[in-house]
Amino acid sequence: MGRSQDRVNRPAKICAACGREFTWRKKWERCWEQVRYCSDRCRGKGAAQP
Repeated sequence: MGRSQDRVNRPAKICAACGREFTWRKKWERCWEQVRYCSDRCRGKGAAQP
């Protein structure tokens, strides 16, 4: 299976701060259930963005 095929099958979530969709990353393997934000910048903003 090719690398691009693997990317298609990754789970995705919606960022709580910016509303963008982001996909699973290897560094989130153990804590995927707790991940809420797509980046450090969004985590700093939190869900307070209007």
